[in-house]
Amino acid sequence: MKIRTLVASLLSIGALVASINVSANEPIQPIKAPAVKNADMVELGKMLFFDPRLSKSGFISCNSCHNLSMGGTDNIPTSIGHAWQQGPINAPTVLNASMNLAQFWDGRAKDLKEQAGGPIANPGEMASTHKAAVEVLQSIPQYRGRFQKAFGSDQVDIDRVTTAIAAFEETLVTPGSRFDKWLEGDKKALNSQELEGYELFKSSGCSGCHNGPAVGGALYQKFGVYHPYKTASKAEGRKAVTGKDTDLNVFKVPTLRNIELTYPYFHDGAAATLEDAVRTMGKVQLDRDFDKKEIDSIVAFLKTLTGEQPDFKMPILPPSNNSTPRPAPF
Repeated sequence: MKIRTLVASLLSIGALVASINVSANEPIQPIKAPAVKNADMVELGKMLFFDPRLSKSGFISCNSCHNLSMGGTDNIPTSIGHAWQQGPINAPTVLNASMNLAQFWDGRAKDLKEQAGGPIANPGEMASTHKAAVEVLQSIPQYRGRFQKAFGSDQVDIDRVTTAIAAFEETLVTPGSRFDKWLEGDKKALNSQELEGYELFKSSGCSGCHNGPAVGGALYQKFGVYHPYKTASKAEGRKAVTGKDTDLNVFKVPTLRNIELTYPYFHDGAAATLEDAVRTMGKVQLDRDFDKKEIDSIVAFLKTLTGEQPDFKMPILPPSNNSTPRPAPF
């Protein structure tokens, strides 16, 4: 029995070492499951993420544009804001967003906490104010109780609101993709077409920007390296943040994790399919005209990056009361 146990242990260690060696030699690393530090804060953040009363209309929540049933985005070219305003840019996925070097396409928010406060007060998105959102939450005793559990006092302010939302969003990671299983040593996890696509992904230069655990999100890059990208979008990229002409059309490289779920693609949402996106990226970024077989292989690989989606009990939000400020949807 002891010998059998020892052999099993050695085999397990051998598999772990093999997994580490595979990952170390690849530009992409597996995603690890999140570690929850404060369960009460995460639960509060989840409630706030789904609560439309943070918006002026009482209709739009964080989940409206970052729908966790749809890959953490809304699957339309640009999001719909207050009073059916058309948003200026495609909503990036919230899944694995904690791995980004910054938030928003132009990187104007340094982290998830800073990002969380933006849409609430943006007149084209949730169209409320931080003061009004806090007043709504303060008026609801059950929410104050949640803040008490999470922070040690029932004080409600925008800093705590965004801290809690960020804590929940940090748990929205997607480990366990078939590609991760391949990286971890399961050589049967990918078929020949998917492996061909991955090798082409690396050899053609895609992995130069799309690498690391998130397969992107770690740097900024000009969109249109070899050929100009033609678009009707007025988004300027990093130039809107830095004011530098050299930063025109420089955007944060998006994560490719769960990419089959987060269509349409690019900052303007102009690429309706993965095939369209791969074809365009090959041309404007790599000066390469991928043929149909190459595109199909790369797309097959990209679909192996879909991981385990966040799985949790939906929050039951506490009701408003007579003192809660009323929404103004129209």
